[in-house]
Amino acid sequence: MAITINQEYTISLLKELLSTASPTGFTHDIITRIAEEAGKFGVTTEYNQKGGLILTLDGQDASKTIALSAHVDTLGAMVRAIKSQGTIRFTILGGFSMNSIENEYCTIHTRSGKTYTGTILSVQPSVHVYDEARGLKREEENMEVRIDELVSSKEDVQQLGIQVGDYISFDARPVVTPSGYIKSRHLDDKASVAALFALLESQHTHQWTPQYRTQFLISNYEEVGHGTAYIPEGIHEMIAVDMGCIGDDLSCKETDVSICAKDSSGPYDYAMTGKLIELAQAEQIAYAVDVYPHYGSDASAALRAGNNIRAALIGPGVHASHSMERTHTDAVINTAKLLGAYITTK
Repeated sequence: MAITINQEYTISLLKELLSTASPTGFTHDIITRIAEEAGKFGVTTEYNQKGGLILTLDGQDASKTIALSAHVDTLGAMVRAIKSQGTIRFTILGGFSMNSIENEYCTIHTRSGKTYTGTILSVQPSVHVYDEARGLKREEENMEVRIDELVSSKEDVQQLGIQVGDYISFDARPVVTPSGYIKSRHLDDKASVAALFALLESQHTHQWTPQYRTQFLISNYEEVGHGTAYIPEGIHEMIAVDMGCIGDDLSCKETDVSICAKDSSGPYDYAMTGKLIELAQAEQIAYAVDVYPHYGSDASAALRAGNNIRAALIGPGVHASHSMERTHTDAVINTAKLLGAYITTK
């Protein structure tokens, strides 16, 4: 069954999600916003104990439940220490190279609800001053946050209400170009969340029903490996919807929906992967099948936790993952279309 996807709605929601800070462990604001959005479509909503969302659509056949998962948590950082000169030493949240965030703007979120802006820099940021400005190894101990406040000591920073354990989010800077490219931080995995909500909008608008009971699992700890270690009972199949990789030995493009046959956790279910390929071909959806050597997904976490499920992995092709990422509108829409075809087919 071909599903109609509202591109304007999908990209508008994606831009809003990208602009909402949600480093892993600090996702309450975006989860609240997503729950409100689901409520517009009359979807049954519940929370797990970790604060993730579970959205449920009834199907024509209640004998099986299919789960589609995507995660709203992103890369980020946390205040590790306040330095004597009034800068912040941080610890990373998620796996990324330090050079990918150097010179980026960020926001510090205090426990009292105040926010302060800053810039992520090396401790030797100027070539006019430091001999090792170019060669200094970019690692945690050599990086800091320069706060945009009148501070020059640890005590000055503490008086702002900033303390160890406060979260630091990276400015996403989302841009949608006239040619359809979407460039931003955190397309991993907010592009996939937008694709899932494109399905919800389509189902609500066009009144189609999934073949089987379908649950959308919006996880909030994927970047640290346990987003869906717990899943609701009764799930038979799970498709993790996460970014598709682009690079050496990979055929995926930024306009494709990527179907992952194997990642670092091992191969995904043969029959599910085959069905996704067949549906992409039948619906003339641009796709690629690839193997991701340095990758794990929410489906990986669910399988490792011992859940008795079959699992697959797809998502929009994203270039420069865990850095300044880029995808294309086509990839997000193609992902939604392939998911729609899967959940409306026996």
